[in-house]
Formats: sequence, structure tokens, C-alpha cells
Amino acid sequence: MAGGWSRDGAVQEQIEDSIKDELARMQARKRPMGESATHCVECEEPIPEKRRTAIPGVKLCIDCQQERDGAYQARAGINRRGSKDSQLK
Repeated sequence: MAGGWSRDGAVQEQIEDSIKDELARMQARKRPMGESATHCVECEEPIPEKRRTAIPGVKLCIDCQQERDGAYQARAGINRRGSKDSQLK
């Protein structure tokens, strides 16, 4: 039940588009696959056996991974739930 200037089903389409966008973004950030490295590719410190077993395909030690994760900035994306004015742009 859409109102105003939007057609029927527009709200559901916006929800589905938001879900598709988020799924695509998450798939782009997939975990590494394959054989784990024995030494960190950034600092060359040994990666503990338990970490290599727990996370297949790991390439970074814990310290380098935490540094990289802390540097990640989530993006704002498209405002699909804003006012009518924001959706007209």
C-alpha cells in the first residue's frame, strides 16, 4: 500500500533493493578461502596453528587483522527510507 506519488508495490521494491545491495556488499567482503599462510603477509610474524585451523585461508596475524578491521568504515549507502523529498533526488 503505497501512498503519495509512488505506485503500488514501490515500498516492497525498495526493501528488496536494499536487501540485494547489502547482500552484494557482504559477498564482496567474504572471508579468504584456500590454504592458510604460515606467516602474516603484512608483518611476517608466524600465524598460530589454532588460528590457521579455525579460519581456513587466513593470511594475517591477529594484530594485523584487528588493525585492518578497525580501519574499515561502513558506508552510508542510499537513503531509501527518508522523506519524499530525499527520494525525488
